[in-house]
Amino acid sequence: MGTDPGRNSYLDQVVAQSAALEDDLRTRKPAAPAAAPPPPGAPAPRGVMAKRAERAGQPAQSAGPGPVEVKITGFWRRRTVLVPPNAFVVHTRRGRGEPVHIGLGVSFRFDPSTDSFLVVPGAMQTILINAYCICSELQGVLVQGYVQWIIEDFATAYRKLDFSDAEDPMRLVNIQLREQAEAAIKDKVSTMGVRDVLSDKQPIIEELTARLRAVAEGSADGDRGLGLRIVTVQIKEAVVSSSTLWENLQKPYRSEQSQIARLAELAAHEVISAREAQTHRAAEQRRIENERELAELRARNEAAAFDRETAEQLRRTTREHDDQRAVADLEQQTATHALRLEREQHAEQAENLRRRQELRRQELDGELALTEARLRAEHEGELLDLERDRLRVVAANARNGASIQAQLIENLPQIVSQLPTPAELRTYQLGGDVSGLSALLTQLGGLLESWTADRSDQRRDG
Repeated sequence: MGTDPGRNSYLDQVVAQSAALEDDLRTRKPAAPAAAPPPPGAPAPRGVMAKRAERAGQPAQSAGPGPVEVKITGFWRRRTVLVPPNAFVVHTRRGRGEPVHIGLGVSFRFDPSTDSFLVVPGAMQTILINAYCICSELQGVLVQGYVQWIIEDFATAYRKLDFSDAEDPMRLVNIQLREQAEAAIKDKVSTMGVRDVLSDKQPIIEELTARLRAVAEGSADGDRGLGLRIVTVQIKEAVVSSSTLWENLQKPYRSEQSQIARLAELAAHEVISAREAQTHRAAEQRRIENERELAELRARNEAAAFDRETAEQLRRTTREHDDQRAVADLEQQTATHALRLEREQHAEQAENLRRRQELRRQELDGELALTEARLRAEHEGELLDLERDRLRVVAANARNGASIQAQLIENLPQIVSQLPTPAELRTYQLGGDVSGLSALLTQLGGLLESWTADRSDQRRDG
């Protein structure tokens, strides 16, 4: 309802919707494009669909703008219509009461002079509904929903429904179904209260579904309907037109919810306060228990530390005593060992002294024996020399001049080699008398004997 008391806004809205509906229900004819001139001798095309087929002059072209792309190939009276697999088609021919071809995605040969065809999309259609209703409390309510439908029996549908709109063949059918749906919604809402409409939309859905299916699919008494099938009907939303009424409807609930929220807040605050007190008390108890446990733990740790220190001190004292005892034992053993070593050294020194004395005695005995042997050998040598001298003297005395001369001549080279080198050479010429030679040999024999006696004396002295 409008705020201006002198004007009925709902009436204005209804009038505007009626005018829009009348405009929508008019069949929209597309502007005829400039067609290519037909070939000489060709018959003029007939029918609206034939004119659509004549729009393009190429051998293969589309049938014009729209939801279904239909390709037409060939030329003049030998043409072929190619229909997409998701589109319904009905092909009629002049002079025949029944269609030549009818079905989903059926392609066929087409003669523009005698044939006509209609192509309709086979996909599911969705109709959006905005129904401005008046409920039993005479309050305006906007109900929004949608209806989805599909063609089930095209042989019935193309006879009962208007698919002549070249731009959108489904437009007029959708408008008609939408108007029937809005009328059904308004009839149902008029018997319901505002709260029922806002809270439970299932009755509206059931009523709308029953009416649309009775119209589209037919009834049980043999009526085949329009050849359509209603897929689903849904109500999306219901809105109260008056903002004041909407607020008034919400106030009790809001007040109740506010009360519940406040009570819940108070209860939550109370629970939180109790929980905080309990938590604080538990925390204080835990703190006291922790302090007590810490004190006990600290006391145990201190007692354990004292025990460890006492045990360590006792161990150290025992270890020191043991070390001192070990040191004393070691010192005593060392002293004993040193004394034993000293005794051994003294014994060894005495033994060494005894051995040295024995060795000295043995050396002295050896020297004495050696001296005695040497003296004895010298004495024996002297006796032997004396005996040798005696024998030599005896031998010398027993010698004659001839043996002496022969020995002298034999030893003359040795004697000469031992004689000193003469400083001068004197030559004596001997006469024919050799009497002086014997005198010379006698002198040489005397010299030799004196030299031999000197050598014997030197050996004896040595």
